[in-house]
This record gives sequence, structure tokens and C-alpha cells, in this order.
Amino acid sequence: MLTNKGKYGLKAMMFLARHAGGATALGQDIANANHIPKQFLNGILLELRAAGLVRSKKGPGGGYALTRCPSVIRVGEIMRALEIPMARLPCTASDSAVPCEDCDDPGLCGVRTTMSQVNAAVAGVLDTLTLGELVRASTGDRPGQDSIDIDALR
Repeated sequence: MLTNKGKYGLKAMMFLARHAGGATALGQDIANANHIPKQFLNGILLELRAAGLVRSKKGPGGGYALTRCPSVIRVGEIMRALEIPMARLPCTASDSAVPCEDCDDPGLCGVRTTMSQVNAAVAGVLDTLTLGELVRASTGDRPGQDSIDIDALR
């Protein structure tokens, strides 16, 4: 499930991607345009800056901007920068798998095996989809499509 942090982080990145030529945007403008609580957004932007996805500038003409072109920033990279868990079950987390209390043999667990495949599929989509594609899909710049074509990403 996508958390508010993940959703707001994606919305903030999409807002910045829409600014031509890497122009900066004020945090307050990002928050207002996307109905994000300003204090919550500040923390998200700090994490995105620490991950090297956004830069910030203080003073007149300051604000936030992307560090790279939206066509090379992957959605999975954004989610990982915000530490949004990709695993659907604790026992399937690739970095810190914790066996379920009621599982006798994780190697033979059908639920774990299935959910591991789901995790891989989700990560595959998020690691293929770029921020630029996400923006285009949300603005209708992809003729004849109302949503992202998942099959085309495979």
C-alpha cells in the first residue's frame, strides 16, 4: 500500500518536473498545489535532497528543483529515497527479511513465494517507469491512454 509520504513525495516530484528548465519552486507552492501539509512536505523534501533527487536554494529566487531530467529519474528511486517499503510482507523484504511467527519453513512457504513474486513485479514496474512518464500520463500527453500502460513497461 502506498503511504501518504510516498504519494506526497511523488506529487512533489511531479510538480517540480513540470517546472521548465529546472526552475525552482517554493515549498509552500508545492504544498498548496498538491494539498500537502507544509511541515510534512518539508521532511519529504529534505529526504529527497539527501538522496540527491532535488536541490534547494535559499533566498530570493530560491526554492526546490530537480537535480536531473525527469526522463532519467525512476519512480522506484524516489520510493526508495523516501524509504517506502516495496515488500508486501516482512518476510519478503530483500534487505531485512524477518520470518513470520507462524511459519515453520520460509523456504517452503507458498505465501512468501507468491508475495516475493509480487514484490519483484512491483519493483520492476517502479524501476522502469520514469518521473517524466508519470508526468506525461497525468497531463494527458499520451494520446489514447488514460493511464500508464503496464504491459508496455515489461
